[in-house]
Amino acid sequence: MQNSKSPIATPTLKRRLICMVYEAFLLTAVEALAIFVYLFATQNQHTASIDHGRNAVFFLTAAAYFIHAWTGSGHTLAMKTWRIKVVKLGYARVPLRTAAIRYLMAWGWFLPAIVVCYAFGLTSYGQVGAALAVGIFAWATTALLDKDGQFLHDRVAGTRMILLPKPVKQTKK
Repeated sequence: MQNSKSPIATPTLKRRLICMVYEAFLLTAVEALAIFVYLFATQNQHTASIDHGRNAVFFLTAAAYFIHAWTGSGHTLAMKTWRIKVVKLGYARVPLRTAAIRYLMAWGWFLPAIVVCYAFGLTSYGQVGAALAVGIFAWATTALLDKDGQFLHDRVAGTRMILLPKPVKQTKK
């Protein structure tokens, strides 16, 4: 989808969702390392405060990963692979505050499902998976409803995702 006023192309919804799957694998590795360090530091004890701390480490590690990438190059490794970049019009780089807002708003992909699972005591893989699938589908639909094809978290943060051009292949002489 492309804005008729702008020559900048928006990546297709399919491309962005495939990128998210790749991102999930990369983020899992980053999170695993952070959680390993946390479990080592807490000697794998389980108290309410340590368990809440683990959740905070999970949340903050993902925040650091995404916010650092978006404010630096404008893309994560998965986004670079799929030639997708986050930009804020009028800025050379995405400002820190904007990236933080985008990160918090992007929890809209998962937070409603987490709340539903907690509220209704859903714990089986099937129930949690179904709740996540409905939430992800609903959030992805926001791109179809937006005139520029942007997700709701991009619209709220004032950012947009753009499709970068294919790299020019160099011929050997």
